[in-house]
Amino acid sequence: MIGYIHSFETFGTVDGPGIRYVIFVKGCPLRCLYCHNPDTWTMDNAKQYEPDDIVRLINKYRAYYVNGGVTISGGEPLLQIDFLIDLCKKLKENNYHVAIDTSGAVYDENNKELVEKIKTLNKYVDLYLLDIKHINSEKHKMLTSKGNVNILSFARFLDRENKKMWIRHVIVPTINLDDESLKETKKFIDTLKNVEKVEILPYHTMGIVKYEQLNIPYPLKGVRVPTEEEISHAKEILKR
Repeated sequence: MIGYIHSFETFGTVDGPGIRYVIFVKGCPLRCLYCHNPDTWTMDNAKQYEPDDIVRLINKYRAYYVNGGVTISGGEPLLQIDFLIDLCKKLKENNYHVAIDTSGAVYDENNKELVEKIKTLNKYVDLYLLDIKHINSEKHKMLTSKGNVNILSFARFLDRENKKMWIRHVIVPTINLDDESLKETKKFIDTLKNVEKVEILPYHTMGIVKYEQLNIPYPLKGVRVPTEEEISHAKEILKR
Protein backbone atom coordinates (compact mmCIF):
# COMPACT_ATOMS: atom_id res chain seq x y z
CA MET A 1 0.00 0.00 0.00
CA ILE A 2 1.51 3.29 -1.15
CA GLY A 3 0.81 6.71 0.32
CA TYR A 4 1.37 9.98 -1.51
CA ILE A 5 3.08 12.30 0.96
CA HIS A 6 3.95 15.99 0.89
CA SER A 7 6.13 16.25 4.00
CA PHE A 8 6.66 15.38 7.65
CA GLU A 9 6.98 17.45 10.81
CA THR A 10 8.78 15.80 13.71
CA PHE A 11 7.87 18.27 16.48
CA GLY A 12 4.27 19.38 15.94
CA THR A 13 2.55 21.20 18.80
CA VAL A 14 -0.67 22.51 17.21
CA ASP A 15 -2.22 19.42 15.60
CA GLY A 16 -3.65 17.51 18.53
CA PRO A 17 -2.65 16.90 22.16
CA GLY A 18 1.00 16.91 23.19
CA ILE A 19 4.04 16.79 20.93
CA ARG A 20 3.21 15.06 17.66
CA TYR A 21 4.73 13.66 14.51
CA VAL A 22 2.66 15.19 11.68
CA ILE A 23 2.27 13.58 8.27
CA PHE A 24 1.08 15.88 5.49
CA VAL A 25 -0.47 13.93 2.63
CA LYS A 26 -1.01 15.14 -0.92
CA GLY A 27 -4.34 15.73 -2.62
CA CYS A 28 -7.38 17.77 -1.59
CA PRO A 29 -10.90 18.16 -3.09
CA LEU A 30 -11.33 21.69 -1.65
CA ARG A 31 -9.83 24.97 -2.76
CA CYS A 32 -10.18 27.07 0.37
CA LEU A 33 -9.54 30.74 -0.29
CA TYR A 34 -7.32 30.98 2.78
CA CYS A 35 -5.48 27.68 2.28
CA HIS A 36 -1.85 27.99 3.37
CA ASN A 37 -0.85 24.66 1.79
CA PRO A 38 -1.75 25.04 -1.91
CA ASP A 39 1.24 22.83 -2.68
CA THR A 40 -0.76 19.87 -1.28
CA TRP A 41 -3.77 20.27 -3.59
CA THR A 42 -2.63 17.79 -6.26
CA MET A 43 -0.67 14.55 -6.23
CA ASP A 44 2.09 16.17 -8.33
CA ASN A 45 5.60 15.75 -6.94
CA ALA A 46 4.39 13.51 -4.13
CA LYS A 47 6.84 11.37 -2.23
CA GLN A 48 5.73 7.75 -2.08
CA TYR A 49 5.94 5.78 1.14
CA GLU A 50 4.66 2.47 2.42
CA PRO A 51 3.14 2.50 5.95
CA ASP A 52 6.02 0.45 7.39
CA ASP A 53 8.51 3.01 6.08
CA ILE A 54 6.64 5.83 7.84
CA VAL A 55 6.38 3.92 11.12
CA ARG A 56 10.14 3.35 11.04
CA LEU A 57 10.69 7.09 10.56
CA ILE A 58 8.42 7.91 13.52
CA ASN A 59 9.98 5.30 15.78
CA LYS A 60 13.29 7.16 15.61
CA TYR A 61 11.67 9.94 17.65
CA ARG A 62 9.13 7.97 19.69
CA ALA A 63 10.48 9.20 23.05
CA TYR A 64 9.10 12.65 22.19
CA TYR A 65 5.57 11.35 21.65
CA VAL A 66 4.91 9.59 24.96
CA ASN A 67 2.27 12.20 25.87
CA GLY A 68 1.50 13.10 22.26
CA GLY A 69 1.24 10.96 19.16
CA VAL A 70 0.88 11.04 15.40
CA THR A 71 -1.41 13.26 13.32
CA ILE A 72 -2.20 12.69 9.64
CA SER A 73 -3.03 15.98 7.94
CA GLY A 74 -2.86 17.34 4.43
CA GLY A 75 -4.16 17.87 1.97
CA GLU A 76 -7.06 15.58 2.75
CA PRO A 77 -6.13 12.23 4.35
CA LEU A 78 -9.47 10.55 3.60
CA LEU A 79 -8.72 10.73 -0.13
CA GLN A 80 -6.21 7.92 0.52
CA ILE A 81 -8.52 5.82 2.68
CA ASP A 82 -6.95 2.39 2.00
CA PHE A 83 -3.47 3.65 2.75
CA LEU A 84 -4.82 5.48 5.79
CA ILE A 85 -6.38 2.33 7.23
CA ASP A 86 -3.13 0.40 6.81
CA LEU A 87 -1.01 3.21 8.28
CA CYS A 88 -3.25 3.85 11.29
CA LYS A 89 -3.49 0.15 12.06
CA LYS A 90 0.31 -0.08 12.16
CA LEU A 91 0.56 3.06 14.28
CA LYS A 92 -1.81 1.57 16.86
CA GLU A 93 0.19 -1.66 16.83
CA ASN A 94 3.13 0.54 17.84
CA ASN A 95 1.05 2.14 20.62
CA TYR A 96 0.76 5.65 19.19
CA HIS A 97 -2.14 8.02 19.83
CA VAL A 98 -3.54 8.63 16.33
CA ALA A 99 -5.33 11.78 15.13
CA ILE A 100 -6.65 12.67 11.69
CA ASP A 101 -7.04 16.29 10.57
CA THR A 102 -9.81 16.33 7.94
CA SER A 103 -12.46 18.51 6.36
CA GLY A 104 -14.70 15.45 5.94
CA ALA A 105 -15.48 16.71 2.43
CA VAL A 106 -15.04 13.31 0.77
CA TYR A 107 -17.64 11.65 3.03
CA ASP A 108 -20.80 10.48 1.29
CA GLU A 109 -23.40 8.63 3.36
CA ASN A 110 -24.73 7.02 0.17
CA ASN A 111 -21.34 5.52 -0.67
CA LYS A 112 -21.68 2.37 1.41
CA GLU A 113 -18.22 1.07 0.52
CA LEU A 114 -16.60 4.29 1.71
CA VAL A 115 -18.70 4.36 4.89
CA GLU A 116 -17.61 0.81 5.75
CA LYS A 117 -13.97 1.72 5.13
CA ILE A 118 -14.23 4.71 7.45
CA LYS A 119 -15.81 2.48 10.09
CA THR A 120 -12.78 0.22 9.75
CA LEU A 121 -10.48 3.24 9.99
CA ASN A 122 -12.26 4.35 13.16
CA LYS A 123 -10.96 1.27 14.97
CA TYR A 124 -7.47 2.79 14.79
CA VAL A 125 -8.18 6.51 15.26
CA ASP A 126 -8.29 8.13 18.69
CA LEU A 127 -9.22 11.65 17.64
CA TYR A 128 -10.53 13.57 14.64
CA LEU A 129 -9.63 17.21 14.10
CA LEU A 130 -12.63 18.24 12.00
CA ASP A 131 -12.49 21.50 10.07
CA ILE A 132 -15.79 23.34 9.73
CA LYS A 133 -15.13 26.21 7.34
CA HIS A 134 -18.57 27.86 7.21
CA ILE A 135 -21.93 26.77 8.58
CA ASN A 136 -23.87 28.12 5.58
CA SER A 137 -23.55 25.72 2.65
CA GLU A 138 -23.73 28.37 -0.09
CA LYS A 139 -21.13 30.54 1.63
CA HIS A 140 -19.08 27.41 2.26
CA LYS A 141 -19.12 26.77 -1.48
CA MET A 142 -17.89 30.29 -2.19
CA LEU A 143 -15.15 29.83 0.40
CA THR A 144 -13.99 26.32 -0.52
CA SER A 145 -15.52 25.44 -3.95
CA LYS A 146 -17.92 22.88 -2.39
CA GLY A 147 -20.96 22.96 -0.11
CA ASN A 148 -20.87 21.65 3.44
CA VAL A 149 -23.67 19.05 3.42
CA ASN A 150 -21.24 16.10 3.37
CA ILE A 151 -19.05 17.74 6.01
CA LEU A 152 -21.86 18.25 8.52
CA SER A 153 -23.09 14.74 7.72
CA PHE A 154 -19.60 13.42 8.48
CA ALA A 155 -19.62 15.19 11.86
CA ARG A 156 -22.91 13.50 12.72
CA PHE A 157 -21.53 10.17 11.52
CA LEU A 158 -18.47 10.46 13.76
CA ASP A 159 -20.73 11.38 16.64
CA ARG A 160 -22.84 8.26 16.11
CA GLU A 161 -19.60 6.29 15.99
CA ASN A 162 -18.65 7.78 19.38
CA LYS A 163 -15.41 9.18 18.02
CA LYS A 164 -13.74 12.02 19.88
CA MET A 165 -13.57 15.27 17.93
CA TRP A 166 -11.93 18.64 18.10
CA ILE A 167 -13.73 21.15 15.90
CA ARG A 168 -11.40 23.59 14.13
CA HIS A 169 -12.80 26.83 12.75
CA VAL A 170 -10.71 29.36 10.84
CA ILE A 171 -12.17 32.84 11.33
CA VAL A 172 -11.84 35.32 8.46
CA PRO A 173 -13.10 38.93 8.52
CA THR A 174 -15.85 39.60 5.93
CA ILE A 175 -16.40 35.84 5.44
CA ASN A 176 -17.44 33.98 8.62
CA LEU A 177 -16.73 36.31 11.53
CA ASP A 178 -20.24 37.76 11.82
CA ASP A 179 -22.30 36.89 14.88
CA GLU A 180 -24.99 35.07 12.92
CA SER A 181 -22.49 32.63 11.37
CA LEU A 182 -20.70 32.08 14.66
CA LYS A 183 -23.95 31.45 16.55
CA GLU A 184 -25.21 29.02 13.91
CA THR A 185 -21.87 27.20 14.05
CA LYS A 186 -22.18 26.98 17.83
CA LYS A 187 -25.74 25.68 17.52
CA PHE A 188 -24.58 22.87 15.24
CA ILE A 189 -21.62 21.96 17.44
CA ASP A 190 -23.96 21.72 20.43
CA THR A 191 -25.84 18.89 18.70
CA LEU A 192 -22.68 16.74 18.88
CA LYS A 193 -21.97 14.90 22.12
CA ASN A 194 -18.36 13.85 21.41
CA VAL A 195 -16.77 17.26 20.76
CA GLU A 196 -14.01 17.71 23.33
CA LYS A 197 -12.70 21.05 22.17
CA VAL A 198 -13.39 23.91 19.74
CA GLU A 199 -10.27 25.53 18.30
CA ILE A 200 -10.51 29.05 16.90
CA LEU A 201 -7.82 29.53 14.25
CA PRO A 202 -7.36 33.17 13.22
CA TYR A 203 -6.84 33.71 9.49
CA HIS A 204 -3.24 34.56 8.61
CA THR A 205 -1.33 35.42 5.46
CA MET A 206 1.81 33.31 5.96
CA GLY A 207 0.92 31.11 2.99
CA ILE A 208 1.08 33.93 0.43
CA VAL A 209 4.69 33.12 -0.40
CA LYS A 210 3.64 29.64 -1.56
CA TYR A 211 1.11 31.14 -3.98
CA GLU A 212 3.85 33.34 -5.40
CA GLN A 213 6.18 30.37 -5.76
CA LEU A 214 3.44 28.38 -7.53
CA ASN A 215 2.45 31.40 -9.65
CA ILE A 216 -1.14 31.21 -8.34
CA PRO A 217 -3.07 34.46 -7.64
CA TYR A 218 -3.74 34.81 -3.90
CA PRO A 219 -7.57 34.96 -3.65
CA LEU A 220 -7.83 36.90 -0.36
CA LYS A 221 -5.39 39.65 -1.22
CA GLY A 222 -6.28 42.69 0.85
CA VAL A 223 -8.30 40.80 3.47
CA ARG A 224 -6.98 41.70 6.91
CA VAL A 225 -6.30 39.33 9.78
CA PRO A 226 -8.78 39.41 12.69
CA THR A 227 -8.11 41.67 15.65
CA GLU A 228 -7.54 40.36 19.17
CA GLU A 229 -10.98 41.69 20.10
CA GLU A 230 -12.60 39.79 17.23
CA ILE A 231 -10.77 36.61 18.17
CA SER A 232 -11.87 36.90 21.79
CA HIS A 233 -15.46 37.59 20.73
CA ALA A 234 -15.51 34.51 18.46
CA LYS A 235 -14.07 32.37 21.27
CA GLU A 236 -16.73 33.64 23.66
CA ILE A 237 -19.50 32.61 21.26
CA LEU A 238 -17.98 29.24 20.32
CA LYS A 239 -16.51 28.28 23.68
CA ARG A 240 -17.03 24.64 24.69
